[in-house]
Amino acid sequence: MFVIVVGGGNTGSEITKYLLEAGHTVRVIEERPAVLAKLANEIPAEVIITGDGSSPASLEKAGIHKADVLAAVTGSDETNLVITSLARFEFNVPRVLARINNSKNAWLFTPEMGVDVSLNQAEILARLSVEEMSIGDMMTLLKLTHGKYSLVEEKIEPGSPAIGKQIMDLELPPNCIISGIIRHGEIVLPRGVTVLEVGDEVLALVDDAARGPLAQLLSRRF
Repeated sequence: MFVIVVGGGNTGSEITKYLLEAGHTVRVIEERPAVLAKLANEIPAEVIITGDGSSPASLEKAGIHKADVLAAVTGSDETNLVITSLARFEFNVPRVLARINNSKNAWLFTPEMGVDVSLNQAEILARLSVEEMSIGDMMTLLKLTHGKYSLVEEKIEPGSPAIGKQIMDLELPPNCIISGIIRHGEIVLPRGVTVLEVGDEVLALVDDAARGPLAQLLSRRF
């Protein structure tokens, strides 16, 4: 996969390093001298493109015509929206992501502005903080289709009514699919006859309405 990251600050550099480690081809566009100097010590020189990421010339220099994904993660919402509009409507990039710096601007980050996925950092941090404060509660791993569905994880504790039951016998709520089980550090692909055990970490795809019923089904009953 070929990815262009616009913005080489902390967010952009971490995304770039992660993608490189995963074996993807990446180009990161940045124009601030101090940030460029920092990037030069962290990632290969051929990955770094010096220039204004909201300029079509800089995007073309980075190889946007070949890009599968573009991520606009600068510190300016206005700049990110200019970049996403160019990527989608000028260069037809298949997948466009954008960082939201100010939550008040979240309503602007829509498909009409070229954004497929918006990353509202304040909202993400708030949700993670609340989830981490509630030890043992269901954890959200990933949001899909603009938040309508979630990939969640729930650990089966002693006393759960699901222990010893086959998946086919569970009264799962609508719009809920068990997609995986982590057992003793190994992935178990779920089947209807798979029996749930204490300590299983159940991965499920759910909508918002199914989260509560699934948690009640898998959690401990006092």
